[in-house]
Amino acid sequence: MKRYAEEQLVAWKDNPLRKPLLLMGARQVGKTWLMLEFGRKYFKEVAFVSFDSNERMRQFFKGGYDIQRLLLSLQAETSCNMVPGETLIIFDEVQESPEALTSLKYFCENAREYHIIAAGSLLGLQVHQGTGFPVGKVDMLNLYPLTFGEFLEATGQAKLHELLKSRDWELINLFANKFAENLRQYYYIGGMPEVVSAFVRTKNYAEVRRIQNALLDGYKRDFSKHAPSELAPRISMVWQSIPQQLARENKKFMCKDVGPGMRMRDVECALQWLIDAGLVHQVYRIAKPAFPPAAYRDTVFKLFFTDVGLLAAMAELEVQTIVDGNRIFTEFKGALAEQYVQQELRAVNEKEIFYWSSHQSDAEIDFAFGCNAALVPVEVKAEINLRAKSLLTFCRKQQIAIALRTSMAPFRVNTPPAATESGSFTLIDIPLYAISEAFRVCQEYQS
Repeated sequence: MKRYAEEQLVAWKDNPLRKPLLLMGARQVGKTWLMLEFGRKYFKEVAFVSFDSNERMRQFFKGGYDIQRLLLSLQAETSCNMVPGETLIIFDEVQESPEALTSLKYFCENAREYHIIAAGSLLGLQVHQGTGFPVGKVDMLNLYPLTFGEFLEATGQAKLHELLKSRDWELINLFANKFAENLRQYYYIGGMPEVVSAFVRTKNYAEVRRIQNALLDGYKRDFSKHAPSELAPRISMVWQSIPQQLARENKKFMCKDVGPGMRMRDVECALQWLIDAGLVHQVYRIAKPAFPPAAYRDTVFKLFFTDVGLLAAMAELEVQTIVDGNRIFTEFKGALAEQYVQQELRAVNEKEIFYWSSHQSDAEIDFAFGCNAALVPVEVKAEINLRAKSLLTFCRKQQIAIALRTSMAPFRVNTPPAATESGSFTLIDIPLYAISEAFRVCQEYQS
């Protein structure tokens, strides 16, 4: 299974100013596999310690932060030589040892020549729990579920992915039906590694759904196991409300969907727990459509899952939506399309994405992101419907140079008639299955 985060790990390895690396991400997105695979490919030895099942090492790290003593213990535990540049040290499930997490600060200050990666389930929660999180002393990398491109690679269709990356739109359009078929599968299967691996082995959609439901059950158990007991019920309520939130035409997060009489103060701690656990992502509204968008971030937001396949499972979409190719675009279509688009944009670029709506909520731009000191609005269409009244009006009223419309229609560059107050702008139709190329397309047409 090819993960493109590996390229970022190689860049980290070769950076002389690197710090110990924290690999962040939701449980079961493949962090352990990626660390071990990276170590196997690029180092002579891998010193692997999992603190989840090693009481001896948990106790040892409570004895202090003398680097030479720590290195000797790691050598004794793993039977690996601690050689800078040749040995990769991995701390897995590091949340089980707050002292091991804190030790990264001392490795950064006193032994930066060693390559150390740490990861763990729910590691993001440690930031807010006062457990000696090594703020400023670690590099951080987020790992997400497999993107659509990685899904193509995993299912034996690397050539299709290469074609997408080539941006040869004439040739891509010739294979539109094949891309659409795979995208429908991806909407149902998603990008959780265990799920994708099972599909590759069995081609069995029932097995896919069984594993998805098992993952969802595991997340629910985490609520009770790792969250304060008084908070766990509300975490579950927020979690269960997300499909309903996304099913609405207006996908703004509303507390009333969590429970009758609920207000933000009632759910904010539960919401933050889910965010810290990497299970959900917020997309904030911008009050003013201008660059830089982060400067105009509002308190209103949409809430998305970490994976489109898990959303499909929670919404109990049936496997027949795959067999009957068009039904998946009419049942729950807006939710799946927006979930997928934000997931791709987040994974391929690591920049924050936003959305915009008028205060009267009579106009909305699904997403917006910054690119080369300009704001790029994105309108999402689940089918081939290219009506985009809100987008066109928005671009004509604002100083927008490039806008994206993504749907199942083929790639096309349009120059709509311009309103006198704003001049012309370029509207680019980009297929949903190619949305991972959105940033590069914008850069090409901005130059």
